[in-house]
Amino acid sequence: MPTNFSYLTQCPDYALFAPAAAEAEQVLSSSPAMAAIGARKALELAIKWVYAADSTITLPYKDNLQALIYEPSFKAAVDAATWGKLPYIIKLGNLAVHTEKNIPQSDAVLALASLFEFIQWLDYCYGKTYVVRAFDESLIPKEKTALDIKAVKAKQALLEQKDTEIARLLEQIEDISKQLTDSKAQHKEQRVFAAEELSEFETRKKYIDVDLKLMGWTFGDDVREEVEVAGMPNNQGIGYVDYVLYGKDGLPLAVVEAKRTSKDPKAGQQQAKLYADCLEHITGRRPITFFTNGFDTFVWDDKSSAPRKTSGIFARADLEKLMSRRTQRKPLANIEIQDVITDRYYQKEAIRAVCQSIEDGHRKSRLVMRRARAKQELRAV
Repeated sequence: MPTNFSYLTQCPDYALFAPAAAEAEQVLSSSPAMAAIGARKALELAIKWVYAADSTITLPYKDNLQALIYEPSFKAAVDAATWGKLPYIIKLGNLAVHTEKNIPQSDAVLALASLFEFIQWLDYCYGKTYVVRAFDESLIPKEKTALDIKAVKAKQALLEQKDTEIARLLEQIEDISKQLTDSKAQHKEQRVFAAEELSEFETRKKYIDVDLKLMGWTFGDDVREEVEVAGMPNNQGIGYVDYVLYGKDGLPLAVVEAKRTSKDPKAGQQQAKLYADCLEHITGRRPITFFTNGFDTFVWDDKSSAPRKTSGIFARADLEKLMSRRTQRKPLANIEIQDVITDRYYQKEAIRAVCQSIEDGHRKSRLVMRRARAKQELRAV
């Protein structure tokens, strides 16, 4: 019976990653966690295939999976919506390998679907016989497979694949790299590829949940969803916060506002602020706000800084540290600039200007030192 990845066996050029992708799908019914690990490994091999095939993509200094997906030439080459799903596959695989967290089957299915989409993009760009395909959950095999879970976690892969065999297959692709690279532009003109869009609910329940679990948050304990708050500026006066993250003292540390993957996460900034206003009024503590579309995440502590992009939602210990800094922080304007550091008035003025910029919430400043006297002396010479 055909499966989502069985067509890959008909493509000899894909021998590097085809077995790993097929095996990840095969074990889903037996163990979603093992399917997540397998999907991560298949993705790694498929990405290395792209680097070998495309001479316009530059190999980064480090060849770990994180470095490979964030290398600018690779990120620019991949469809943006498709690229945004790659970190999810990696994070879910890491969650399955490094923690004892339960991996829901629906999460593993999304990882397989995201892997399928990336391979579709790969085939769209470089494949000899590209066909538009859609992931079909009903094609996932239902048969159970015996698995040595400890062994799989130890090697972080389902299949034994020797480094020498991987190197041999990569060399085969490198040998036809010019042909594959040259054909890509023509393929993209003649073919059609469309990434799947995720709804706001799916984004929240998959991408963001995995981020929170990786950072040690526990749902139903220090993470609560759809928290009702009063005081919203709407007809009902009621709102529902996507996520509220709580500290050991039971008070809110942060709110998380989720938007669908196709939207700019900054569209949730004002909504997150309103939720923070309500929670501050109810509890007496103003939470930090996060707004995210599952791909990009911004953090904003509007008591001390401007919104900034971050790699993900913070752990509880980090948020509690930020909260304690609110009361421990001393105003920079009250700190004396000692003469042993500098006794020049213009340098002190520059330092105070930078301190004021920091107080205003900016994280970066530029200092331009003008040396007029030195220039005059140089011209005199």
